[in-house]
Amino acid sequence: MINLTWTNQISEFLPDYTDCLTGANVCSADEWISEACAPQQDVLLLQDVFAVKVKRRRAAGQQSGGAVLGMALFCCKRRGRRLEEDTLHLHNASSEHTHTWYNTLKELLTGFSSRPRYLKVFINPSSHKKEAVHIYREHVAPLFKMAEVRTDITVTERKGHALSVMKECKLDEYDGVVCVGGDGSVAELCHALVLRAQLDADSPEKPVKAVLPLGIIPAGSTDVISCSVHGVRDPVTAALHIIMGHLQQVDMCSFSSVGQLVCFGFSAMFGFGGRSLARAEKKRWMPSSQRREYALVKTLARLRPEDCQLSFLPAKKSNRNVFEHLDQEQDPDPDPESEEESWTTNQGLYLSICIMSIPCLSPHAPRGLGPNTSLANGSAALIAVGNTSRSEFIKHLKRYSSSSGQFSFSFVETHDVSAVRIRPRSLIGWSEEESEEEGESKTTPIIQSEGAAFPWNIDGELVEIANEVLVRVHPRLITLYGEEVDEAESTVSCSCI
Repeated sequence: MINLTWTNQISEFLPDYTDCLTGANVCSADEWISEACAPQQDVLLLQDVFAVKVKRRRAAGQQSGGAVLGMALFCCKRRGRRLEEDTLHLHNASSEHTHTWYNTLKELLTGFSSRPRYLKVFINPSSHKKEAVHIYREHVAPLFKMAEVRTDITVTERKGHALSVMKECKLDEYDGVVCVGGDGSVAELCHALVLRAQLDADSPEKPVKAVLPLGIIPAGSTDVISCSVHGVRDPVTAALHIIMGHLQQVDMCSFSSVGQLVCFGFSAMFGFGGRSLARAEKKRWMPSSQRREYALVKTLARLRPEDCQLSFLPAKKSNRNVFEHLDQEQDPDPDPESEEESWTTNQGLYLSICIMSIPCLSPHAPRGLGPNTSLANGSAALIAVGNTSRSEFIKHLKRYSSSSGQFSFSFVETHDVSAVRIRPRSLIGWSEEESEEEGESKTTPIIQSEGAAFPWNIDGELVEIANEVLVRVHPRLITLYGEEVDEAESTVSCSCI
C-alpha cells in the first residue's frame, strides 16, 4: 500500500488517506525547496503537480454528479530530456474529506506564480508538413485544459500576421504567448515581442526586454530554437514546460543595415548557410528533407567564397559571471555608445560566417551549431570558415553531427563576441541559373551587377540584404518557457554528405 505524507498545512487530513496510497511524499508550494522536501525516490513534490481533479463514479451517459471515489493528481514526470504527464490516484469515499483535500491542493497550486493562467496562442497552419493545428489539438490543448489554462487562439493566414496582431493586442490580459510552428514563426513572434516592448516603452533606438514569456510548440522541419530550450522536438515536453512555468532568460541579437533595423533574432548564417537556404526556398514544392538535402548538395557543388571585411567586438571575459548574477529587474544591456569599443577587423575570403547567441541545438547537430555559447551568457559565438577545398569544408560540416572537432581546422576561427559587422567588398549575389560550365576555381567570388542582394539565413528565414550588416548581442532580451540544455536528442542523420 502507499503512504502519503503532507506538510503541516494539510496534515490534519492525513489519516483519511494514509492506508490507501503507495510511496509518495507531497510537499507544499512554499516548502518544497527545504531539505525535508528534497527529491527522493518515491517522492512526489507539489512543484511537479499541475492539476487536481475529483474522481466520481458515473453511469453511462451521466454528465454530472456521481459518488465520490477520491482524487487524481496530474503531475509532470521527467524521463531524460522529455517531460511526460503522469497521474497519482488517491482513493477516499468521503465527499467531505475529498473536497477538503481538493480545495487545499487547488489553493496551494496557485502559489506557483510563474505558471500561466491565460495564454495568447499563434498557430502557423503552413509550417513544415502543415501539421501544426493537429499537433496543437491532439497533444497540447488537452494538457492546457487539464491544467485549466485558458487560451486565445489565432491561426495565422500569412507571413507577418502574428506581428500585426501583436502590435495591437492588449498584452496585459495574458500571462504569456505561445507559438505553434517552426523557427520562422518563432523568430517572427520573438521579434514582435521585443518591438512591442520598445513601442510601449517609447524607446525606438534601444531594445527593451519583452514583457511576456514565449512558449514554443515545435511544428517545423528543424526547430532549432525549440531544441535549444527543450532538448527534444516533442510537443508534450514543450507544453509541460509552459504549464509548469519553467522560465529561461535568453540572449537575442539585433540585425541592422545602413542604420535601419532589419530584425531581432538568435542566429544568422552568411555565405554557405545563406546560399543553401536561398536555393531551398526556390524548391518549396519538394518535401522538406529532400529540399534541404538538394540545396546542401547543390551549394557544395558550386562552393564559392565570399570576399568581405569581417569585424567583431570581442566579448569581455567578465560578461559571463556578470550576467549569471544579474537580477531580473536589472538592465542587462549597457549602452554600446557609452563603452570604448575595440574592434578586430579581418579582410579575406570566407566560405561561411555564422553568428549565434544560442547554441542552436537540433537532431542534426546534437551539441549545436554554436556549442561554445549558452542561452544567457551575454555574448554570441562567431564561427568564420575561411576559404578551403570542398573536401575539407565537408569534413568540417560532417563533424557537427558528432560530439566535437568541427572547429579543429586551420581554416576555422571562433570568437566570443558582443557585436559583428560584415561588409562585402563586392556585390556577391546569387543565381539559381548559374552556368553549369562554370570553372572550379575556389578563389573567385561570383560577381553580379550592382544592386544584387546577399542571401542571409536568419533563424531559418531567408533575408536578402544588399549592404553591410551590423549584429549586436542584447543579453536576456526575451524569456522563453524551457531550460538550459547541453545536448539535443539525436534522432535523424543526413545522408547527403
